[in-house]
Amino acid sequence: MTDAMRFPGGEMADLYSHRWEIELGYREIKQTMQLSRLTLRSKKPELVEQELWGVLLAYNLVRYQMIKMAEHLKGYWPNQLSFSESCGMVMRMLMTLQGASPGRIPELMRDLASMGQLVKLPTRRGRAFPRVVKERPWKYPTAPKKSQSVA
Repeated sequence: MTDAMRFPGGEMADLYSHRWEIELGYREIKQTMQLSRLTLRSKKPELVEQELWGVLLAYNLVRYQMIKMAEHLKGYWPNQLSFSESCGMVMRMLMTLQGASPGRIPELMRDLASMGQLVKLPTRRGRAFPRVVKERPWKYPTAPKKSQSVA
């Protein structure tokens, strides 16, 4: 990654921001969806794998609904919406859908997509401090510099 021709600085910065979004996704799964605990109840490896696929399916369902909400907001991206609030809205909608007649489901899903206004996040601040190397203080005091005198 030291070759500036293969890895231009601007591209690396963009890749870093994409990588950061992936890390935020992992955090959302661990903290919001699993309430800060990894609870896999299955004893067999294939069933543990099935549980993990279920968590990923639920995560992608919430993310899909966030995309639909962002489309209704015009000018917002899905990552500008609160994941935890969106997750709660999807869970409440799933409870509502259990008792709804099949003909009403499309209307309820449109209602969910139009509720994006309720889960908007405030605008994120930019970087507070520039990226610079911090000057470290010396461990020991330094002697004062001797002035040059003309003799």
